[in-house]
Amino acid sequence: MNRVPLSAVLVTCNAAEQLPDCLASLSCVDEIVVVDSGSQDHTCALAQAAGARLLHHEWAGFGPQKRWAVQQARHDWVLCLDADERLSAALQEQIRTLLAAPPPFSAYRLARCNRFMGRWLRHGEGYPDWVVRLFDRRQAQWSADKVHERVENSGSIGTLHGDLLHDSAISLHDYLSKQNHYTTLQAQRLCAEGKRIHLGHLLLSPLARFIKFYFLRRGFLDGIPGLVHILIGCGNSFIKYAKGMALRL
Repeated sequence: MNRVPLSAVLVTCNAAEQLPDCLASLSCVDEIVVVDSGSQDHTCALAQAAGARLLHHEWAGFGPQKRWAVQQARHDWVLCLDADERLSAALQEQIRTLLAAPPPFSAYRLARCNRFMGRWLRHGEGYPDWVVRLFDRRQAQWSADKVHERVENSGSIGTLHGDLLHDSAISLHDYLSKQNHYTTLQAQRLCAEGKRIHLGHLLLSPLARFIKFYFLRRGFLDGIPGLVHILIGCGNSFIKYAKGMALRL
């Protein structure tokens, strides 16, 4: 009688390859809302075939797009996923148990497990890649950031066990192209915020990141994929600040 209904909310664009596995993992939700920004593949048809409520909204940036999508849900408790993510069986069961009664927290973080270069990363920056994805929209909401958006919550955050599996299945070339786009957006945000960028950012940020994730969080245990993943992240730190400097010239 006290079970809390849940809406799954996804934003998509040309996600036909990843979407079926994501939708198949959502048996624990009461509705699926897919907000598409103009797919040219079979994304929309797949969403409708799976019983999702399909809406169209012009791309507004990650944070604003997800904000709009959450507002379209029928239920206040929402689970936000990307098309290349899916719930593990353990996480599905955790969510069912949690929502059998009103949850004690207004938002919950999930341990995202990333697949990179054919390997599920279990250490370093790849795991546990904590993300807040389950929340009560009356007390939490996506930030307005167009990249590296996050859920802003007014109360305490709980933790769920069971992995959120992230398998983008893209090539290393495409992964690097995506990172190049992200660092450009990050640099633009730094400039818009008036952040002062100096040589220390270029030199120390990548080094600190490598020490943290490769040694302290034992990224070396993930072999070559783990090393490559961390080195790309360190490179992103450098490129983000370098692009920020270039924008001010």
